[in-house]
Amino acid sequence: MAPPAMPKELTSSQTLKLVAVFTTLAIVLTLVVHLYHDYLAFIGLGPGGTPPTIAGFMRVKLLGYFALRNPYEPAPLPPRFKDSSGYLVHPPQRQGPRPETRGIAPHRQITQKPDKGVYEKLAQAIKNMGASNENLLIGTSCFEKHGTGLFSISPAKSTCQGEICHAHPSDGSMHMTLHPADARIVLEAGWAERHPIARGGWFERFVPGGFVMVYAPRDDREIETVLRIVSAAAWFVSGGKGVKEADERRDSGYVSAEEAAR
Repeated sequence: MAPPAMPKELTSSQTLKLVAVFTTLAIVLTLVVHLYHDYLAFIGLGPGGTPPTIAGFMRVKLLGYFALRNPYEPAPLPPRFKDSSGYLVHPPQRQGPRPETRGIAPHRQITQKPDKGVYEKLAQAIKNMGASNENLLIGTSCFEKHGTGLFSISPAKSTCQGEICHAHPSDGSMHMTLHPADARIVLEAGWAERHPIARGGWFERFVPGGFVMVYAPRDDREIETVLRIVSAAAWFVSGGKGVKEADERRDSGYVSAEEAAR
């Protein structure tokens, strides 16, 4: 019986092909592991406006390529707001560092979460605001698709059914739409950051250009400040009629860039 034939040595071409195959497999495996961990992080943020599915995850990953590099920097002032002031006047500076936030949809506050009692006070105050003002109402958030949102009865612009704001029970933060001047004020005072895709223009099909996350209040005094910011959002979205003390003030100028150009 003849001894088994020894395997032939690989040619340099075959060696290069094997190296290419193993390199490709390593890259693909690394990418799959990375995407898997990203998906778990996406699911871990809890329910939001994006379905917790693979398709929803891929949509958010795609939007991530267009996310703002610096969400703390105010947006450039649109020309139509050049001579327009907002609603807020000298809010107090928020004390301490900003909390950590993650995600796009959902977009959540990860650190500095309030205790349950503080959040319940905030949520009840917003419900009272909706119940006590004929220009406002409480309903299910249009942006989040669940949870409580504050709406304008007659919004100046019908984005997401006139939603003014919504709060996140999981972290106590809020999303709302502000006049550019008010957005600048709350950003500079440390109370908020821009939503990652609040770029305006084409991206307004997802969120308004003035869409910001206002951080969760940590005590009763901060609840007062946050409610003042909510009043500013109500004034803006309602075209100057969202809050009783602003009934005699001018129109807030809330229209899209496209509408303003008509």
